[in-house]
Amino acid sequence: MKLKNKLYIVGLLLIGYLILNAIRIHRYSFVYFETKSDVIIVLGAGTHNGELSPIFKERINHSLYLYEKGISQTIIFTGGFGKHQVKSDSQIAKEYAMAKGIPESHIIIEDRSKYTIENITESKLIMDLLDMKTALLVSDPYHMKRALKLAEFSGLDCKPSPTKTSMYKSVLPKLKQLLYETFYFSSREVLSIFN
Repeated sequence: MKLKNKLYIVGLLLIGYLILNAIRIHRYSFVYFETKSDVIIVLGAGTHNGELSPIFKERINHSLYLYEKGISQTIIFTGGFGKHQVKSDSQIAKEYAMAKGIPESHIIIEDRSKYTIENITESKLIMDLLDMKTALLVSDPYHMKRALKLAEFSGLDCKPSPTKTSMYKSVLPKLKQLLYETFYFSSREVLSIFN
């Protein structure tokens, strides 16, 4: 078989694999739990000039909804310091939650992480330290498949509780996020085969 034909077949297989993963991510975005848990973990989504990003705010709002339903009495906000930031993302999230009436004693912040895998591993360390066993993971629907895979890899016993009020509402932003998540989910899945 000619090299050109081989490359064509590899290309088709790669495209098929990415399409399959996009479908898996889309389907998983509808998996939703409100199971009683030891803690609610909110994955970070950035701040700017001391203000929560709209995406992060909706994740926090969802955790407050779960808290008020009695799903858990403890929330971990994740997210460290961005460039030139005086306050961590998680500290800003904490202040927002407290302004909404959540007692400070019910909030834990993790301010060392910058990426999803670090959000999860740092939260797992906190849970282990406090002898917490179960968690509900809060993020955007399309982020959930990758986040849960990372949680599984980290040994975190959790269930997904994607935001119902995601800022990704119109077609183009949703498609961009789906493509982004498909790329990173697929990359990690391929890398895990060789590790």
